Amino acid sequence: MTDDIRFSREGAFGVVTLARPKALNSLTAAMCAAMDSQLRGWAGDDGVRAVLIEGEGERAFCAGGDIRWLATTAKEDPVEAATFFRTEYRLNDLIAGYDKPYIALIDGICMGGGVGVSAMADRRIATTNTLWAMPECGIGLVPDVGASYVLPKLEGGLPLYLGLTGARLDGGACVAAGVATHLVEAERTGELREALIGTDLSGDVLAAIDSVLGGFHVRVDSDLSAQRGDIDRLFSSVQSAEKLTEALRADGSDFAARCLKLMAPGSPTSQELTVRLLNGAPGSFSECITREFRVTSRLLEGPDFHEGVRAQIIDKDRDPKWQPDSLGEVTEEMLDRYFQEPEGGDLRLG
Repeated sequence: MTDDIRFSREGAFGVVTLARPKALNSLTAAMCAAMDSQLRGWAGDDGVRAVLIEGEGERAFCAGGDIRWLATTAKEDPVEAATFFRTEYRLNDLIAGYDKPYIALIDGICMGGGVGVSAMADRRIATTNTLWAMPECGIGLVPDVGASYVLPKLEGGLPLYLGLTGARLDGGACVAAGVATHLVEAERTGELREALIGTDLSGDVLAAIDSVLGGFHVRVDSDLSAQRGDIDRLFSSVQSAEKLTEALRADGSDFAARCLKLMAPGSPTSQELTVRLLNGAPGSFSECITREFRVTSRLLEGPDFHEGVRAQIIDKDRDPKWQPDSLGEVTEEMLDRYFQEPEGGDLRLG
């Protein structure tokens, strides 16, 4: 279906390789559709005992979705652009409920869509080369691909800290946050992969996989652990992005100043939508991603998504002109519109 993704049988594993290294393995709709079809096929194949997903090359696991295509298409037809999210989110939902062990080898950059194909994995293996983030507010979107289900599962103030600041986590911080389950030295990634592929999975599959991972897992000190007190204190009970920024300014700490700097370039609308998405998330993955679809489909209509992509990806002037351009101008009525059924209809799963 596409040369940008490969599927193979290695040992008892079905292996998914994201194969767009020059584009940091960013997902296209065709890649998502092909992976969806292959996972459904493997689900009924008794010879496949587990699935392993990886990215080709040393730079990235998966840096996100095909944002340029989304932006270009959305300018002409937002409903057509939303078909990307329909395809991607159905894949995310399939992974979330997959009935065979699903293992993600998250080596290199993992953002946006990369989070979507790894966050619900049974084992999430970061490396010392991992760089993980959800920076969507900076391009006028919101943390999606199931983020409103995944992030609130993290402890304390981490959900809104990660969702609003777009803070970047290295491999050690991924484990400290709960984003990853294991950490391996980057230079041993190939060795780990070989060990996994060579494992006998005829018995308890996850127990066998965990036995291998235990021999590679390393423990490192993380800056995130030292910041947890500040994160929990400032981000645990956020009612709005506007009130959060007021609290950060009043706090006066170096940590608060860094958070304000990280949030400053983001879309005010996206930030307030993120607070509402995470604070009011329903209980199931399917419900969460269906709700996210409403918001992202509406955001494709503009104006902030188009402006964010222009400023960050196309012109790269890093100077977006948001509408509205301050948190105080974002009203509840404005936010309500994004949670209404989009023009092309709601997301249908299954």
